[in-house]
Amino acid sequence: MGVPAFFRWLSRKYPSVIVHCVEQKAVDVNGTKIPTNSSDPNPNGVEFDNLYLDMNGIIHPCTHPEDRPPPRNEDEMMIAIFDCIDRMFNIVRPRKVIYMAIDGVAPRAKMNQQRSRRFRASKETVEKINEIKRIRAELLLKGCELPPEKPKEEHFDSNCITPGTPFMARLSECLHYYIHDRLNNDPGWKGIKVILSDANVPGEGEHKIMDYIRKQRAQPDHDPNTQHVLCGADADLIMLGLATHEPNFTIIREEFRPNKPRPCEICGQLGHEMKDCVGGVRSEHGQEPDMPINAETDFIFVRLNVLREYLEKEMFMPNLPFKYEFDRALDDWVFMCFFVGNDFLPHLPSLEIRENAIDRLIRLYKDCVYKTGGYLTDSGDVNLERVQMIMLELGKAEDEIFKTRQQKELSFKAREKAKKRRSDGFNQYKPNFALLQNTQFAPRAIGQQSAVNNARHEAFNIRKAGMHGGTGQVESHLRATDAKSALESMFRPEGGSNSNEPHGEKRKHEDDNGSDDDQAHDEVRLWEDGFKDRYYESKFDVGPQHLEFRYQVALHYVRGLCWVLKYYYQGCASWKWYYPYHYAPFASDFCNIAGLSTDFERDTKPFKPLEQLMGVFPAASSKHVPAPFATLMSDPDSKIIDFYPEDFKIDLNGKKFAWQGVALLPFVDENRLFKALKPYYSQLTEAEIKRNIRGDDRLYVSSKNEGYDLLSGLYTQNVDSDAECAISIQGMRGTVLLSDSCVSRDTNSLASPVKGLPMLYGNIVVCVRFRDPKYAAGFVFPARKLKGAKDPPKVLKPEDLTPEANRGWRAQVGMAPATQRASLNVSGHRTLGHYVPKHDNNREYANIPPPSGLDNSRHNNYGGRAGYNMYGNRGRQQNFNRNYHNQPDYSQGSSSSYGNHRNSDNHYNNHQQDRFNRSNNRPQEQRGPGPYRDRYVADNSNRYNYRR
Repeated sequence: MGVPAFFRWLSRKYPSVIVHCVEQKAVDVNGTKIPTNSSDPNPNGVEFDNLYLDMNGIIHPCTHPEDRPPPRNEDEMMIAIFDCIDRMFNIVRPRKVIYMAIDGVAPRAKMNQQRSRRFRASKETVEKINEIKRIRAELLLKGCELPPEKPKEEHFDSNCITPGTPFMARLSECLHYYIHDRLNNDPGWKGIKVILSDANVPGEGEHKIMDYIRKQRAQPDHDPNTQHVLCGADADLIMLGLATHEPNFTIIREEFRPNKPRPCEICGQLGHEMKDCVGGVRSEHGQEPDMPINAETDFIFVRLNVLREYLEKEMFMPNLPFKYEFDRALDDWVFMCFFVGNDFLPHLPSLEIRENAIDRLIRLYKDCVYKTGGYLTDSGDVNLERVQMIMLELGKAEDEIFKTRQQKELSFKAREKAKKRRSDGFNQYKPNFALLQNTQFAPRAIGQQSAVNNARHEAFNIRKAGMHGGTGQVESHLRATDAKSALESMFRPEGGSNSNEPHGEKRKHEDDNGSDDDQAHDEVRLWEDGFKDRYYESKFDVGPQHLEFRYQVALHYVRGLCWVLKYYYQGCASWKWYYPYHYAPFASDFCNIAGLSTDFERDTKPFKPLEQLMGVFPAASSKHVPAPFATLMSDPDSKIIDFYPEDFKIDLNGKKFAWQGVALLPFVDENRLFKALKPYYSQLTEAEIKRNIRGDDRLYVSSKNEGYDLLSGLYTQNVDSDAECAISIQGMRGTVLLSDSCVSRDTNSLASPVKGLPMLYGNIVVCVRFRDPKYAAGFVFPARKLKGAKDPPKVLKPEDLTPEANRGWRAQVGMAPATQRASLNVSGHRTLGHYVPKHDNNREYANIPPPSGLDNSRHNNYGGRAGYNMYGNRGRQQNFNRNYHNQPDYSQGSSSSYGNHRNSDNHYNNHQQDRFNRSNNRPQEQRGPGPYRDRYVADNSNRYNYRR
């Protein structure tokens, strides 16, 4: 989702949300890798039910990685995708369902963002190729060694990862083979159901997953305590997961590592950028430089149940005039996150995630909710009257926000200038190693060193050369000038001036000569009065007198907010709607929005895959579209040639980098597009027609699944290929149809579409088309926790703990509470006794606290001596340690073993009972403050004194 820095902000503010994944990796035995068994219990301590893969988050880093050399061909790309899915499966180990969702045709509102992104990618790719050629040519002229240049046809165009392209069709075939291979051969896969939703199924990958979850949890036999895991790196997955109101929802993603080193595009080495490349260095054997091998990326869990705990504390509002419901407040939090940006609307000018915009909105929300009389949203519907109250309050603070932003920007620039001046001043006094040349101190090759003669005189000459510029230029100039001329040059007539030197002007710093103000081109200047008039005149070309236009833009934006919320909670409300402007209005323009209709046109249809290609692709990517359509992108006489500009303007809009700016591309008129494409459909090939259809999900099960007999029976009973059959398999409901992709029962084999992978024989997998359960028009999926859902154990530390409970509280640092406790054996206690300082004879281990779970009687009875050397007898000492350390959990167990042990030493019990009682009744004042205030404090009544 278009929320830059959202995940970084979230992980810093709510740190306990993040947990590192425990991953078991293959073991290398004598050069042979033994893979892990994914059917074993999950090493993370939680058994997950369903794993959902947002496949585009896997496809992109596997096909064109940023931190390692890219694959050489499509076969290597497919194998990299398989390996990544294997790794995800091995970490999560789902027991019921794995859902693979590839982005299909997106709603019209998302296509505008896709169009902007693909036009930019194409433009940047051409610029990068030209820059690489230029730098390579310069380095080769200098005699630098470089790896061979990559052929032009091998430059991967990431735009091909779009529905309708040949690449996506081949990817679907490869995943079809991969699923069959794993279900046939991997023991961890055999009992689960696999759903593949490829690029021919309309909808974004993450929203297809949400539709599946939403429709399954509305079924009467759905398990409300299902453990869900969603794999993806987009920030909107966090909002989507919260919107489900499922108590056990986790996101798995790559660990965020800022400023990761990237290999140079020319030599493939790390440590420098392309513009600073000096070429690769050949080894003594004439080999090319090795390509960098980076460390494998780690994965993390984002625990949404912990995020719910954080938000429950933050969103709590006492003394409300209406009933407080956390689920409703959570939905309002999700709605307010849309204001800082998403894939369908530009963010408001006054809201930046890096300026704690969400925190500001939460404060406004909590202040205004007492006046609104209720919540902002209800299962995807928005109360616009209440939203208007919050937006108007935000509008009152816009002027202050813009001025504060400008002050911080100026302060930052001033600090950077001061830092540069300090660094430049320091560099003026750095050693000039050039002075060592042609001296005895010059560096020499190994084996050619010689002793230094008269080192002191040699150093004197080097210092002298440094004083005179290193070459004696000043001294030689003075020798060539007679005394009279030299003396006259030192005098200047009174009032005279040197034409070469300005007078009466303050000398400027070198960097101050040129203007480095990157805001010089900003004609809006939000920090100055009158910014609204300048904003609308610059961005919308509308004068200050057209106030109605501003309100019209705000109404379109509000309708967009309503559309996005419905999209998250109920599914796509309209495939045709989109926001018709490049810029957002101001918060103060949200006037008279209460009566705006939030209904959208029903029964709209998405674009077909090839139609979407023509709507989002630039002319440079025309090789991925059918040849008849490609001519419309470059033919000057084409009726839609204006949709494909070769160059376009990028408005920085107050930002620093081009990728943050707004690409000013014309919006596609779908009616004109469809009319222009209609005459060319008859020229499409059979493969292109197949890529242009709207397909169904595919369901795969093996013979180890209880639904295998039901699904395989559909093929033996000669059911009609278009007949829908209702199914219910292990709590999953829907309808299925026969599939042309099912492996023939005659051959029972499947050929590999990837070169180098074996053919599958003896297939035990059946494949059918799958459709979600259907609901009546107007059905509302309630955004509430289901009946019977149990909240997972709390992870955050409660605020109302008693002192005793506070001492025994342990933080949960993993997905599940830790069951292991640390303990020391006899040798460990001996080591501890050797290194711990001894303050006196009575307090051998006085500075070591006892286990936090032990009660006060145990503290006093054992005196903080760690249960060691109690009896002065080796046999009894070992007996005590054996009884003490064999407790299943001494911090929480009973004291029976301790009592039995005390009874085993009658002499000890008979002579020291009175002193035990005095120890138990010792006044609390003798114990110092701090986390170990209850530890044993020795005094003259120590029960061990009589034995010493």
